[in-house]
Formats: sequence, C-alpha cells, structure tokens
Amino acid sequence: MSLADNSCVPCRGGIPPLAWPRIQEMLYQLKAGWHLSPQGHLERLYQFPDFARALEFANKVGAIAEAEGHHPDLYVAWGKCKVEVWTHKVDGLTESDFYLAAKADRAHESMLTPSP
Repeated sequence: MSLADNSCVPCRGGIPPLAWPRIQEMLYQLKAGWHLSPQGHLERLYQFPDFARALEFANKVGAIAEAEGHHPDLYVAWGKCKVEVWTHKVDGLTESDFYLAAKADRAHESMLTPSP
C-alpha cells in the first residue's frame, strides 16, 4: 500500500510528533523532492510551465486537503507551487503529513499523464 492510499487522521492534539527515526523512514517513502525545512516541516517545490498550471495544481491539492481534513500551506507563483505540511496541533510531523504529501505527489503525477 502506498502512503497516498491512506486517509489522514484528524489530530486533536496531546500526542507527540513523530520521532526522528520514523520521520526518516517515512521521508524515504515519498517521491524525490521532499525535504524537511529548518522548522521541521515537510516541503516540496513543484515546477510548472506557467502560472495557470501551478494554480491548477494548488487547487487539486486544496481539494484533497478539504476531503482529508488536513491542510497544507500552499505558495503559488509563476511556474511553481510549494507545498508545506505539518500538524499544527502537535507543532511537528505526524503520519498524516506524509499521507498528504504522497497525495500531492499523486496529484502532480496526474497532471503529467496525458488524458486518453
């Protein structure tokens, strides 16, 4: 099962963020391009040929976030969209952050594959 096949679990706080060994293990399961920011958030910058495609991607990720009840920060500019994910209530990373990251990758892949 891919990380993207899992559903995000709502966090109510009061749980510890993932420990470093588990973060490393899960980061390894994501597509290339994901890294940890200095704040410990998951980040990836996606490149596009123009602003419209970057915005289209941001809207796809936004729809996924709404469906999952887990919301990343999205930064859209001409030809790029940065996705930043972490769980605010624990001020760190949970497994759901990795699930959402994988779902963003899946959305990106769907934009690269021509429709039949």
